[in-house]
Amino acid sequence: MGRELEIGLLRSFVAAVRAGSISRAATALGQTQPGLSQQLRRLEGVVGRPLLHRSPSGVSPTRAGEELLPYADRILALSAQALTETGRALSGHCGVGLLEDLAMSHLPQALADLARLHPGATLEVLSGSRAAAREAFDAGRVHLVLDEVPDLPGPPRWTVRRPLVWAVGQGVDVSADPLPVVLFSNTCAWRTSALETLERSGRPWRVAFESNTLVGVLAALRAGLGVAALLPTNLEPAMACHDALPTLPDVELGLARHPRTDGDPLVDAVETALRRTI
Repeated sequence: MGRELEIGLLRSFVAAVRAGSISRAATALGQTQPGLSQQLRRLEGVVGRPLLHRSPSGVSPTRAGEELLPYADRILALSAQALTETGRALSGHCGVGLLEDLAMSHLPQALADLARLHPGATLEVLSGSRAAAREAFDAGRVHLVLDEVPDLPGPPRWTVRRPLVWAVGQGVDVSADPLPVVLFSNTCAWRTSALETLERSGRPWRVAFESNTLVGVLAALRAGLGVAALLPTNLEPAMACHDALPTLPDVELGLARHPRTDGDPLVDAVETALRRTI
């Protein structure tokens, strides 16, 4: 029999990456730490490459782990959707507003997979300014918005905390003084968190590049202009985290749902898919 990726092992791997700690992941999954560690070793044996950097402060994905993570997320989401959605057909329209950083992650693929299960449904993903998202939400074009909690157009139905990590541009010396930093030009919590973290740690820094889009920030990192604070899902293989930089705080994401969609089965299914994937 050839190599196979077991759902349970992938779930353990994703939990460890999301938690940044094997002990925290074990608690969340209701397992023991030694048992979870053994599962992660088994998965690494199947893949044939180390998937996690292990240190006293926690775990972070290796390059192989970063490559596996979006596939693991998608496999888990598809498994859950298949069990839930098989046997019923959904129709109608559901608009989803996503923070740009999430729109460029694996979330749109999870929504596309859901759309394939229900060809009679139309899913629309919008990623733009928060003012535009609020306008579309108020007009009823967007039914669900996933964003940072303070920027939601309505009260959050649920929230989740996710870590920020330092993405290091190719060839960048993280010991440089001052440290070259790539920032989002618009005022946002991530920009503030990154700069405050450097200030508290006593690291001198300089702004090497600014952009109002994630596309621009990623381009600057590819060009080796500096380091930037990103979600792990937006890291590219050549932009690995680095332990020499101070730990960044988590960000709190939340989902707001338009009050007129209560009981809509399509919107229910999309919300469930988003929760499972994020």
